[in-house]
Amino acid sequence: MTICIFPGTFNPIHEAHLKMAEFAVLNYGFDKIIFIPSYMPPHKELNKNLAKHRLNMVKLATAKNSKFEVSDIEYKQEGKSYTLITVKEIIKQYNVSGKLNFIIGTDAFDKIDTWYHADELRELVHFIVFPRGISSCTKDGWDYEIAPMSFIDISSTDIRKKHNDTIKEVKDYIERHELYI
Repeated sequence: MTICIFPGTFNPIHEAHLKMAEFAVLNYGFDKIIFIPSYMPPHKELNKNLAKHRLNMVKLATAKNSKFEVSDIEYKQEGKSYTLITVKEIIKQYNVSGKLNFIIGTDAFDKIDTWYHADELRELVHFIVFPRGISSCTKDGWDYEIAPMSFIDISSTDIRKKHNDTIKEVKDYIERHELYI
């Protein structure tokens, strides 16, 4: 089975995230995309109380696609969500041989050199980089390719403000739990 992970804050998950994952399945032949909502990302300030809600919203958003799976690996760790630790655990859990495929946006990939033990991460991962606005996106020494998918201009920040451009089940969840008010 060929897998690809899709870690992120998903604060909240939206249509662009799903379209990226669908594109990866169709264009790279992955059997499974594993969404991994972070518990507490080291590079962002997030309300810790939203972690369980973000995990639940990802489960709701991905439920209709049998190629999508959601991992609570970072939620269970209940600490800072370091990608390297998650990658090592996924490689072990899924018995991955070779590099682990990893979906990432250009905005995050631009900062990859600042991540926890980036040099070690570089040896374990093949990145599929999706366009997010303007980016030079050249990284010497990293194993990556640019996904030939057009940029979809949807922002989690805008969704938190307006509750638009997201999946119906997620929008209903946000309203039911009075999130992002």
